[in-house]
Amino acid sequence: MKTLIVVPARYGSTRFPGKPLTLIAGQSMVSRVAAMAAKAAAALEDAAHVVATDDARIEAHCKERDIPVVLTDPALPSGSDRALAAADALGVLPQVVVNLQGDSPFTPPAHIIAVAEAVLTSGTDAATPYVRLTWEALDDLRAHKLETPFSGTTLTHDTEGRALWFSKIILPAMRKEAALRAAGDLSPVCRHIGLYAFRFEALRRYVSLPEGHYEQLEGLEQLRLLENGMSIQCVEVAPDTIAIPGIDTPQDVALAERLIRDHGDPAGA
Repeated sequence: MKTLIVVPARYGSTRFPGKPLTLIAGQSMVSRVAAMAAKAAAALEDAAHVVATDDARIEAHCKERDIPVVLTDPALPSGSDRALAAADALGVLPQVVVNLQGDSPFTPPAHIIAVAEAVLTSGTDAATPYVRLTWEALDDLRAHKLETPFSGTTLTHDTEGRALWFSKIILPAMRKEAALRAAGDLSPVCRHIGLYAFRFEALRRYVSLPEGHYEQLEGLEQLRLLENGMSIQCVEVAPDTIAIPGIDTPQDVALAERLIRDHGDPAGA
């Protein structure tokens, strides 16, 4: 197998228990994410997808809908740990494991395909997507951070697209922003999208490492790779039609349903 796409789906969210089973416009969140994973797997060569859950209720829900699912240890600390556990439970040795977050029901299959292919072709340990922000989108992000400073992650990369850093502050600082605004519609700020593809052996190494110093400070798990000299390919992608980083609260569900009404349902595309 070249690529295994894993959807970690944990029942016991502190802020939103049972989140994977919540309905968004009549369809459960976990089934929406699994549908995106299935579309990406169908477009990739020698790929499969599976939901990795800690709860029998989510397992039963998936089986009722013919969604591939494995039950994993509830004590696993992260989605990346659960993705590795799923591959081990299936007894497969994929070249690439994609960790498709189970609370991101609007991730376009094109983003999943892009990061999976990037790991296969770049020689890096991992890959992750980003979008270049327009100046208008950057202004919106700055305004949002005045209320919720730890929402939204930005990244910087080198000339080959290898990640230099990720942060909850907006990178880079710009001394001559007015001139940059006059030069074009796109800012130099890259907004990170929380989707990861790992080379299989790199994923196993990553989950064996202790939490990094800057990972703890920023609350960003990808910094563990950089702190340990591992490489991440950053892949520029088109903006999402429905740009919600994740569903974390019942209020996010209401927002998602409003955006579906305004823009159409990606699940029906």
